[in-house]
This record gives sequence, structure tokens and C-alpha cells, in this order.
Amino acid sequence: MYILKITLTNFRNFKEKTFSFSPKVNVIVGPNASGKTNLLESIFVLSTGKSFKARIEEEMVNYNQEVGRVRGSIVNKSEDGTAGTNLEVVLTRGEITVGANPEKTSRVARKKLLVNGVSKRLVDFAGCLRIVFFSPWDLDLVTEEPSKRRKFLDIVLSQVDREYRRALLSYEKGLRQRNRLLWRIREEGVSRSQLLFWNKLLVKNGDYIAKRRREFIEFANSSGIQFPASNFGLEYDPSAISEARLEQYANEEVAAATTLVGPHRDDFIFKISISGRISGARIKERELAPYGSRGEQRMGVLWLKLAELSFIEKESGDKPVLLLDDIFSELDHEHREVVMGIIGNQKVSLRRGFGGQAIITTADPHFVESVESVRQIMLK
Repeated sequence: MYILKITLTNFRNFKEKTFSFSPKVNVIVGPNASGKTNLLESIFVLSTGKSFKARIEEEMVNYNQEVGRVRGSIVNKSEDGTAGTNLEVVLTRGEITVGANPEKTSRVARKKLLVNGVSKRLVDFAGCLRIVFFSPWDLDLVTEEPSKRRKFLDIVLSQVDREYRRALLSYEKGLRQRNRLLWRIREEGVSRSQLLFWNKLLVKNGDYIAKRRREFIEFANSSGIQFPASNFGLEYDPSAISEARLEQYANEEVAAATTLVGPHRDDFIFKISISGRISGARIKERELAPYGSRGEQRMGVLWLKLAELSFIEKESGDKPVLLLDDIFSELDHEHREVVMGIIGNQKVSLRRGFGGQAIITTADPHFVESVESVRQIMLK
């Protein structure tokens, strides 16, 4: 799978711009504020239907414009060789001007998703383009709040499992409805019997979400990806959901007007163990967030991204597109070499080269001078 071209219309700082890509390594070079990350954001939107940085989605529409568009031509594998898919995301501020009168407006959908010109729901749109995205912000996966780690799991699994996407959307909708009902039970005294339907919905979908999250974490732990002298792993910390547990916390949930158990409270923990011995004693596994150095935390996230690459390829039978957003400034020389060995399709100590499409942003092109057959895209 690879991106042939992307056309941006009124998206962020791009008025009208088309970018063509090589199936292998592409480097986007430009100074700060030239739009490098915005271009990767547009690819992320084509993959997930969502932004990785916008607080509200209308922020992606160019200033003083009413409609923004991202269109992409994707080449993906088929039994007969390759097949093309055209993806499009249309973004608005919720209304557009009708005719020449600027005061006459019409309400429209804030977002529209299309595959080959046909409107699709998010559950059917996400996963048409599979990516692995690595940016300096991903270093917060180790140390920041659990919601970031849950979002990471959802992005990975939603790209390869339609049932996961369906279960997640259903769970999130059911959770909002159940929390609203808990508030009404507390404030208005409505009957608790109305919870039964939402309890069953959350348990059914929550079980599937937790099952797939556990499978990914087990895959990462058994992937065999190792760094010299450091071994990384993940420990799943699930919030199990069942009718019995919901009953157990029934009074506390009404008091808080919030569902207290379920995969919306899941987490996972990074672990690290160092090869060798100190003073004759074997070094034990420890948590990476409180006890790892900043350098070790960077390595832990790089390890996780390599596991993500392998997982998506295994589940889909095709290589995802690798997006690297200015990460070389965050990695030391040794680990820059690891990344360059992967995208350069060279044999490295961790694994064989990735061999798929990579799109890299950098303000300093000398980081990728050692990679052959690079297409450079210059932004001013």
C-alpha cells in the first residue's frame, strides 16, 4: 500500500496544492511553520477520518474559507496486482454561504467521508489507508495520562479490524447515554431498571475491545524486537466490565453520575529490563515512566512503533505507510541509525528493512543523506 498523490484545498496553510509521492522514501524539507506537519496531518485524516492535533475539526479549514478538502489516490494490493482507491475528506464550519449574499447561509455537515466518490460512514472509511505515525508527541505515551495510550490502541486496532471500529463507536455512544441516565437517576429519581439495556450493550462491546487490546499487547511483547542491552515490554492494566462489576459499583456510579468500570478506563504500562548483571545481581524489570531515563523512554516508544508496524502488516497482509514527523531531532545517533536502516530497506540488528512507503519531515535534510532513492519535497 502506498500514497500516489495528495491534493489539499483550503486545508490549514495550503490553498491549493498537490503532492506526488514515491512508493519508497519521501522527505519533506522545510523550515518551521512551512506546513510539514500539516501535510502529515492530512494523510492521518485520510487514514482515520480524524486529526491528531486539532482541538475541533474546523480548525483544519484554511482561515476565512468555508470548505476544506483532502483528496488522496491510494495504490493497494489486490489479487490481480494493484488496485487504486480514491479517498476524500470534506471539512466545513457547519454552514456555507448560498449565492452572492454573504448573510444567506445554509447548514451543512461538518465532515463528509468519501471512498471512490461514494459517501461512507466512519466505520467503513477508516482503515482504507493504513499508517504508522511517529512524532515527538508520541514520547508522551510513556509518561502522560492513560487516555493517550487508549487512543493509541484504538488507532492501531481500528485500522485493521472493522468489528473493533464498530464496537468502539457503539461503546462510546452507549457510554454517553448511560452516563446521562446515571445523572437522571441521581437528579430526577428515574428508575434504575433503565440501565439494563445500556449495561448489556457496554458489556458486549467492551469484551471485544478488551480482547483485541490484549491481543495487540501480547503481540508486541512476543515480537522479538530488541535493542542492544535493553528489553522492553507492555503490561496491560484492564478495567474489566461485566454485569456483576456494574452491579458492584451501582451506588458509587449513581453518586458520581459516571460509569466507573470498562475499557474507557483501561491503561498499559511500559516496562524495561537491562541485560547483564550489576554486582552479581541480575537487573530486574522496572516501570519505564518513573524509573527510565528520557533516552530510555524514547527507545521504548520506538520499540512500540516497530511492533505496530509488524502488527498492522500481519493483520492486513500489506505494509502500512510510515509517517515520521521530525523525529530525528529527538533521537540520538544510534537510534537514528536504527530508523534509517529500517526505511532504507537495509538489514539492521533489529529486523529487516521495512520496504514500504515512508514519508518523513525534517528541517535538516542531512539526516537522510545515507538513504538511497529519496524523493525530496521542498516547502517554503
